[in-house]
Amino acid sequence: MLNDEMAAVHGLLDGFVRAVVASLPRKDQRGKGALYLQGLMLDGKRKSMRPMGEHLGIDYQQL
Repeated sequence: MLNDEMAAVHGLLDGFVRAVVASLPRKDQRGKGALYLQGLMLDGKRKSMRPMGEHLGIDYQQL
């Protein structure tokens, strides 16, 4: 998705991510899970950790 498309559906996606990671017991797990889901939803051909981390501008080990 493009940035403007992401902005248009941000509320829906935020609710989806919260619902998916809600069962994780720790706050840090929920944060990393949210980053991972965001990486999966971004543009890009490869959805492995390293390319997603580069696309998000974070160290891929954060995912």
